[in-house]
Amino acid sequence: MKLALIGDPVDHSRSPHLHRGFLREAEIDGSYVAIEVPAGNAINVLRRMRLDGYTGANVTTPLKEEALAACDVLTDEARRAKAVNTIYFDMQIRGTNTDGIGWRVALEAILEDSIALRRIGVLGTGATARAILAQCQEYDAHTYLWGRNPDRVEECILDYDAQPWPESVPEIVVSTLPPGAILPHDLAIELAQPEIVMDLNYGPRATLARRLERDIVTGEAMLEAQARASFDFWLAHLDRVSSDDR
Repeated sequence: MKLALIGDPVDHSRSPHLHRGFLREAEIDGSYVAIEVPAGNAINVLRRMRLDGYTGANVTTPLKEEALAACDVLTDEARRAKAVNTIYFDMQIRGTNTDGIGWRVALEAILEDSIALRRIGVLGTGATARAILAQCQEYDAHTYLWGRNPDRVEECILDYDAQPWPESVPEIVVSTLPPGAILPHDLAIELAQPEIVMDLNYGPRATLARRLERDIVTGEAMLEAQARASFDFWLAHLDRVSSDDR
C-alpha cells in the first residue's frame, strides 16, 4: 500500500506514525508519507497521485473541500459533510469522510454511552464541524452552533437541524477552531461550565486549555479513531478488488 497525507501544514501530524503502525499490525508492506500541499492545489495533486500508483490518501486542512471536488465517487459521509478527508484510488478517485465518526467514537468512549439526546455545542463551521454536525444529526443529539461567520452558521443550522448558540451552555462543547482562534470574552467565560470541552487540535497546537484555564479533552483520541476508520476504508476496497480478481 502506498499512502500519504496531504495538507498545509503537515509537519505536526501524527497520521504517518499511526498509519505505519496499522500497516505493521496488518502485516502489509507499505509506506505512508506526509506531503505539504498548499490551498488551491488538491485536485491536481490527487489526480497525479492516482497516476503515480498511490493506494490512498488522507486530506487535512485546508484541502478537504477541494478534495470533495476531485472525487468521482463519494460516500454518504462525504456528501453530508461536504468535505473529504480520505481517498481511495482505483480507476476513479473515491472519497469519504471519517472525521465525524472518529469524533463520535472518541466522545462515546469518554461518556461510556451514546451521544443520543446529549446537548452538544459545536464551535466552528468548517469541514470538521460539518462532519460532526452530520453525526449529531444522525444519532439524535441536540446540537448548538457558534461560528465567526453568521452566513455559514445559518447555512449549517439549516443543513443539520442545529440551533443557534443557547443561553444555557451545552453539557458538551467541541471546538473545531484553528489554534490561536480568538473567542469572544463572554463565550470564553461560559466554557468554564460544560462537563466536557474538546479541542480537536492536539500537541502544541491544542491551545484552548491554556486560554480557558480548565481541563479539556484534546484531539488525539479522535485522530486515532478517524485514522482507524480511514485505514478500514482502504482495506475494504482492497478486499473488494482481491475478491473481484478471484
